[in-house]
Amino acid sequence: MSLSDPIGDMLTRIRNANDAKHATVDIPASRVKVAITNILKKEGYIKNYETLTDGIKKTIRVTLKYSGKDRTQKALAGIKRISKPGLRVYAGSQEIPKVLGGLGVAIVSTPQGIITDREARKLGVGGEVLAFVW
Repeated sequence: MSLSDPIGDMLTRIRNANDAKHATVDIPASRVKVAITNILKKEGYIKNYETLTDGIKKTIRVTLKYSGKDRTQKALAGIKRISKPGLRVYAGSQEIPKVLGGLGVAIVSTPQGIITDREARKLGVGGEVLAFVW
């Protein structure tokens, strides 16, 4: 089945699994999704991820991060898709938004690759604002 917004589907799968307090979630793989997952791991929102191959089909298995014995505290409080296929959102190097005053992370697609808002400001580049994570 073809999806019109694969990044939105990925973020929704992670959000739903996190809300249901699942240990892992499987997502169809692509380079962009692996880059976004890598940022989520680097920023501490997920515990780990691995890329699985089953013949032709590639999958990313994301291990979600919780604290407490019964998964009472979620490391990922919220995740929101900003730029959508029907309404793309771009920001120049000076207009890159801060999420919750700098407590969260904006994921930005730039000519240097998919990076966080902090890295984009440091490099002085703008791009498409893909998602907010907090």
